[in-house]
Amino acid sequence: MPEQSLEKLTMAITGANTGIGRANLLALAARRVGRLIVLARSAERTQPVIDELEAKHPECAVHFVPLDLGSLAAVRRAADAVLELDFTIDVLINNAGIAGVQGQTSDGFELAWGTNHVGHYLLTEKLLPLVKRSSAGRIVIVASRAHYRAKGIDWDAVTQTTRTLSAFPEYCVSKLANVLHASELARRLAGTTVTTYSVHPGGVASDIWSRRLGGFAALLRPFLITNEEGAKTQLRCETDPQLNRETGLYYEKERAKVPSRLALDETLQAELRARSDEWVRPFLA
Repeated sequence: MPEQSLEKLTMAITGANTGIGRANLLALAARRVGRLIVLARSAERTQPVIDELEAKHPECAVHFVPLDLGSLAAVRRAADAVLELDFTIDVLINNAGIAGVQGQTSDGFELAWGTNHVGHYLLTEKLLPLVKRSSAGRIVIVASRAHYRAKGIDWDAVTQTTRTLSAFPEYCVSKLANVLHASELARRLAGTTVTTYSVHPGGVASDIWSRRLGGFAALLRPFLITNEEGAKTQLRCETDPQLNRETGLYYEKERAKVPSRLALDETLQAELRARSDEWVRPFLA
């Protein structure tokens, strides 16, 4: 994927109206990616970012598709809208996510689990035919080093409302699922032109936690990196031609790193796939 050829590529990214996703979107446009499909929940909140992108990079074609990852019916509608566009997707970036929020999705999943994993799983399954059409398709899943803190997956807990006050343990489990998903996809897609990557952006001064931490977030800010710095690892996984030879790995600070023992467990990867397939099957048609 030579950088001079990025103008011929189409990339789709979720949750690019704020934080790391916004920085990633603008960085891709600055590198002259030819077409960007932006999937986000709020058209109103996303439009200023699209306006900025089009003003700075009028040569980049931008398409907005509404996406609510907390509803599998809404994910199906979003995926169907992208399928109707009928563009080959060279890079699918599962960037959106939530943290520190208690609740349950409309489909009955713990909120972080349903949004960060199940919604993205369905989106990926639906759009996979478009990614497979690329001569060097990539799927980049934004995870977190928080996955190291997950002790396992409680299959009952992920189909109930958030149990903890902070919702941080649930977030860690959802991020473990992200790493497992990327690794399982790599094995499943072996022999195709598609490669997969899971990434930890770093300790970023985004708003994913600040709304939950209140004034304490301001105290942490001097110790955090910017959204632009945080986007560097996923940007490399999206565009670096050298990574065409790698798949299924986990990346931190722009380099591959060994993930947690659980993330490498192929039995757990297979179980996650089997359960996820069962959950999303009614929405694949």
